[in-house]
Amino acid sequence: MMLQFELTWQAAAVTSACLVGSSAGVRRISRVKGVRPVPAVRLTAVAAFAQETGTVLALFALWQLAGSHPALGPGGAIARARWLWHAERVLHMPSEAVIQRAFLPHPLLVQAFNLYYAGLHFAVLIACLTWLFIRYRASYLRVRTAVVLFTGISLLVQLIPVAPPRMLSGIGMVDTAVRYGQSVYGTDGGFNPDQLSAMPSVHIGWALLVAVVIVEVSRSRWRWLALGYPVLTTLATVVTANHFWLDGVAAGVLLTAALAAQRAGQAIRRRLGQPRAAAAARAAAGNASAMRASAASSCAADRNHAS
Repeated sequence: MMLQFELTWQAAAVTSACLVGSSAGVRRISRVKGVRPVPAVRLTAVAAFAQETGTVLALFALWQLAGSHPALGPGGAIARARWLWHAERVLHMPSEAVIQRAFLPHPLLVQAFNLYYAGLHFAVLIACLTWLFIRYRASYLRVRTAVVLFTGISLLVQLIPVAPPRMLSGIGMVDTAVRYGQSVYGTDGGFNPDQLSAMPSVHIGWALLVAVVIVEVSRSRWRWLALGYPVLTTLATVVTANHFWLDGVAAGVLLTAALAAQRAGQAIRRRLGQPRAAAAARAAAGNASAMRASAASSCAADRNHAS
């Protein structure tokens, strides 16, 4: 049986609530005078970290919950997956079955891909956010917002169930996790609702976002190696028969849309903030002029009094 790397949505929700509650409690303690077992700055940092971790876990719980309750029944999931398969053939995209058959003679490599697919996507995302929070706090909120936007849009799309390639008969693909007893869904693969959220691939979307962030934020000469992460993730999703190519393409499109929407929102906020900033600058200049005039009048009065 495959080791469960992920929390259930219930466990993630409870953990999130505990962290957010703890953050509020720590912030309250930091504001109480005379009750500071550790420096206030450290308390604030701990509270912020707990709150952000709770926010990400809440998003994860929502993702897990939405995957278990698709808006439509599972009946159309297979038909939609078959439509994707035929669309890829019309577009002359490489066959996922051919790619998988190249790896099937190497069981250790396939099992490694099973473990990679099951456990790394969320762990790497959390590691990336933690790294940003500790080292590049100025970029953290922007990236966290991008994660929320992309995942939220993906959840809406996933309310329409689409089966993964491993559930399609007649295309020659194998459920590698079931073959090696590594399935997180049980020994038979089954038709659980949370398996019918293949479109888009959140695994690939998160991997793309992590790679973009590392290349953009880091100044290391090795940062370009991060571009291999989404490539390897895409290969893992195909070899394990969990996603079509088009699932990854859709994830890339949605991630691009989320980043564009975020940048547009930032531009709008800047434009709206410019008049307020100009008004504040004018007010500050007026106050300064008034203070100088008052000072000049005071000096004149002092000279008159002295004379």
